[in-house]
Amino acid sequence: MDLFSSLMDKNENLLPHDGIVQYYGRLFSKEKADYYLKSLLDTIAWRNDEAVIFGKKIITKRKVAWYGDKPFEYTYSNIIKIALPWTNDLLDLKDITEQESGETFNSCLLNLYHNGDEGMSWHSDGEPDLKKDGTIASLTFGAERKFAFKHKQTKQKIELLLEHGSLLMMKGITQTHWLHRLPPTKLVSKPRVNLTFRTIVG
Repeated sequence: MDLFSSLMDKNENLLPHDGIVQYYGRLFSKEKADYYLKSLLDTIAWRNDEAVIFGKKIITKRKVAWYGDKPFEYTYSNIIKIALPWTNDLLDLKDITEQESGETFNSCLLNLYHNGDEGMSWHSDGEPDLKKDGTIASLTFGAERKFAFKHKQTKQKIELLLEHGSLLMMKGITQTHWLHRLPPTKLVSKPRVNLTFRTIVG
């Protein structure tokens, strides 16, 4: 099912069952969103992402960064990351996201997709380091990209377009029952930066 973001209400749950996903649409003017995109591209300590798959280390073209209140350890794909201290702009974006959503977060995983050739395969964010059934807030800056959800049992799919300067919220049991992905596309040649604010426990 395709959902058109311009028609959405932030209080609407986009999932039919087994979770809550809310799309807030654009939080920022184009000028402000452009500012944050440039700032994030220029000031974040981007590194190529790594994963250990079947005992072999894979280096992705996509770049990532991990920030937080403390030097939290975060392990995914058998790789351990140590959180860096917040930048001023990241703190501003965290505050804006918390005020808009009524949630609180202590960390942020950032992804840089240089163009549409780079994406993310089906996965759920259920690592033990994360708060169980905790909310994940996803900010998008840059190229508009399609984002998809797939139910783990029924295989039902939900798709929407994430706009420049927009906020998506994933809540409750969403990660338990749904996968999500950023499909690659030949139609996008510009970069996209995605910030996912999270809560680390322990």
